[in-house]
Amino acid sequence: MKRILANVSSVHNSACTFSDNSARFASLRGENLGRVIAIANQKGGVGKTTTTVNLGASLAATERRALVIDCDSQGNMTTALGFAKDPARRTLYNLLILDESIDRVLLKTQVEGLDLIPSDKNLVGAAIELVDMENREYRLKAIVDPLKQNYDYVLIDCPPALDLLTLNALAAADSVLVPIQTEYLALEGVSELLDTLMRLRRTINPSLAIEGILLTMYDDRTTLSKQVAADLRSFFGAQVYETVIPRNVRLAEAPSHGKPVMFYDIHSKGAESYLQLAKEVIAYGTKRFGAGA
Repeated sequence: MKRILANVSSVHNSACTFSDNSARFASLRGENLGRVIAIANQKGGVGKTTTTVNLGASLAATERRALVIDCDSQGNMTTALGFAKDPARRTLYNLLILDESIDRVLLKTQVEGLDLIPSDKNLVGAAIELVDMENREYRLKAIVDPLKQNYDYVLIDCPPALDLLTLNALAAADSVLVPIQTEYLALEGVSELLDTLMRLRRTINPSLAIEGILLTMYDDRTTLSKQVAADLRSFFGAQVYETVIPRNVRLAEAPSHGKPVMFYDIHSKGAESYLQLAKEVIAYGTKRFGAGA
């Protein structure tokens, strides 16, 4: 544990510059342009898709216009929002590789105010086909930028790998929200991810900021969860959201019913936590970018 915390500590001071410098770039955003947030962590199973689905739905519930983009070839977010697998459906692949119109791909979800750019297994091929394409890291940014005037928030669900799809998401994003499972090995991935983000700022997206660090799968009955949470708050301070996402049966069940948890069980701890997270995200954006955020 000490070795891992030392690695996290070694990148902490540099990581803080993400937040310190974000205000410097705020003036570059139009007041009415939506915020693009990538939900990223190269470690799998930490709650990226769950967070994208339920934060998006919670933002829409507060009358914010939200778009969620499924950037993972597994297509789990698409399924979690109630869309069965359909080989005929146009997806993010059609936008990235075939230059199809956004109108032919964009889907309205069951949640009023929440739209979806879906994914499917073809995105596996996109990661390969992008290699030889011009401006390969900025293909998604070219798609997202014109959409920012239509939404208050654009959330991108990144795959559990630092591949070209993730690079495209981070190039398109204003900031990164990092879900971290409150378990021992999750800490190791934090230092690797932050090191990658720092390198990306130098090469691909100099305005990239840390939106926040979200503690997921938190179990207040275990000493380990409490210790990991305390260590992360000690190192990253206010960058860690006050809201924590607990282990919750209803939250785990909701995707199998094709619904965000707030539409499956509004009174569950999972639904309450994501609604609280949405309030934090909105408040932080208002503080950082002003009332137009």
